[in-house]
Amino acid sequence: MAARTDLFQSPDYYAVDDLLTDEHKHIREAVRTYVRKEISPIIEEYAQRAEFPLQIVKQMGELGCFGPTIPVEYGGGGLDYISYGLMMQELERGDSGVRSTASVQGSLVMFPIYAYGSEAQKKKYLPRLASGEWLGCFGLTEPNHGSDPSSMTTHFKEAGDHVILNGAKMWISNAPFAQVAVVWARNEAGEIQGVIVERGMEGFSTPTTHGKWSLRASATGELVFDHVKVPKENILPGAKGLKAPLSCLTKARYGIAWGALGAAMDCYDTALRYGKERVQFDRPIAGFQLQQKKLAEMITEITKAQLLVWRLGVLMNEGKATPQQVSMAKRNSCEIAADIAREARQVLGGMGITGEYSIMRHMMNIESVITYEGTHDVHLLITGMDITGLNAFK
Repeated sequence: MAARTDLFQSPDYYAVDDLLTDEHKHIREAVRTYVRKEISPIIEEYAQRAEFPLQIVKQMGELGCFGPTIPVEYGGGGLDYISYGLMMQELERGDSGVRSTASVQGSLVMFPIYAYGSEAQKKKYLPRLASGEWLGCFGLTEPNHGSDPSSMTTHFKEAGDHVILNGAKMWISNAPFAQVAVVWARNEAGEIQGVIVERGMEGFSTPTTHGKWSLRASATGELVFDHVKVPKENILPGAKGLKAPLSCLTKARYGIAWGALGAAMDCYDTALRYGKERVQFDRPIAGFQLQQKKLAEMITEITKAQLLVWRLGVLMNEGKATPQQVSMAKRNSCEIAADIAREARQVLGGMGITGEYSIMRHMMNIESVITYEGTHDVHLLITGMDITGLNAFK
């Protein structure tokens, strides 16, 4: 397949750029340039082959896309949350799987080690993860426990200077290539704790998940623990209970709120350009009312989402954002991205299903993004519980 020329122009109907600092814009431009040069020319081919472009791990490490909010002393970028959001927006504009790789590494592996790990754990793992030398993954979801992680059955028992870990995790991004896994399991008292498992530990395997129609350029797998001996110094000392892994998911969902918006922007930009160039009935199809309706509704939803995630970023920087506010933004961005991808595909007609354009790939990817890190319906109920004070989960 011929490499696709990346002609993306970022929509900004309400001059949201005026709310950004020069540093924010420089960071966004650096990641946008990277995506244009290294992701866009290859991503369709990798998605068609259902293959993970492993070279992007080192590239994104060098660019600073892993753990950008982690302090510099541990290899992170020491940046604010709007910078992090813009990075995720640009990466997912390229491909949701690429952004997933960065989200998992930064929010689900580096963040729990930084927030709940010992000083020795931080120094050992964080710089290697930040640089892309090591790839990490996050083990929470189990074959029988997805939206209800409190029912997890993966567990460990003490055995001298180590513990014995048994169980399995499923739908784990980065798993097939990860050197490090932050795994959540029950101790003998039934409490949930974080354990750092390293590739090479006997009894630890990471079978690849095949047959995906979505996130085809992302590596997905299982984590299987068959009497794995894990040194006690690999247990995260500051994490007990479900609140710890959920705090990691809040950080990841924040990144998704920006990221899914990037996918929506790319679909809109593609449809707008195509609509101006494609001539039917002696005129560009963008001149017809129904096509303008599609495009006008797309830019309206993108603009609303831009303002939502920007405000959420300000609240994150101030330490005021609630998990419920993050849920709303994650759900909204995923919903508009799914709707915009579908409408944009229709603007392109039959061409919209081909790999010559990014739309169908985004559409399939968003089907995963709308489900992972909390399903669309669960995030709706989180908002519902927040505003009513009534729990609809039980």
